[in-house]
Amino acid sequence: MSEHILAEQYRNGLESFGHLMPDVLDAYNQFTSRCFQSGEISSKNKHLMAIAVSLFSGNEHCMVYHLEQALEEGATEKEIAETVAVAGAYGGGSTFSHGAILIEDVIESRKQSMQ
Repeated sequence: MSEHILAEQYRNGLESFGHLMPDVLDAYNQFTSRCFQSGEISSKNKHLMAIAVSLFSGNEHCMVYHLEQALEEGATEKEIAETVAVAGAYGGGSTFSHGAILIEDVIESRKQSMQ
């Protein structure tokens, strides 16, 4: 399955950054990997939280990355939609529209790549 272009851009950017500052990237990757491990809160729910935070902050690359990760962790389209709704309730129309558009785009891209 191919990843969404925004997730691909993010991964490529991290790789380029890693050539310049490998120790910093390694530390960042270790930190974030530990943050998203299942604990009292499941990894899936942590990625759903990250979707909401990235929607509110307008970070499209992270929206898509965490959306793909949430789907990989078993999140349903309904759980993702509810996450967008909560983020939209807090962040307003801009947050809500970003979520609605990107969710449809990512999920449709995934469905097409599975065919």
